[in-house]
Amino acid sequence: MAIRRIEPGARMSQGVVYGETVYLAGQVANEPVGTGVTGQTQNILEQIDRLLASAGTGKENILTATVYLADIAHFAEMNAAWDAWVSKDNPPARATVEAKLAAPEYLVEIVVVAARTA
Repeated sequence: MAIRRIEPGARMSQGVVYGETVYLAGQVANEPVGTGVTGQTQNILEQIDRLLASAGTGKENILTATVYLADIAHFAEMNAAWDAWVSKDNPPARATVEAKLAAPEYLVEIVVVAARTA
């Protein structure tokens, strides 16, 4: 079975497809400064949509998501964006944790694993 890498770079790929499973790297906002938790979450979800589409799937096929928040006090703000986006008929398993992210301007990071559609 072949491994397909999505947007590979020197350090990592933004996603990897193996069989019928898609693994996305942790996604952070493209322009995090001044966008707040809701704005960063919306931007990340747009990136997830784009990467999943390039893998031949979509948010309705997300199996699991892990949301990392720099401050768990922003849980409701992140959920406002998430709830507007997530597939109502096919919500994934999800965990949300507080974590120190790679840089202080990042407030949210999201990792997903999805199934591919045939």
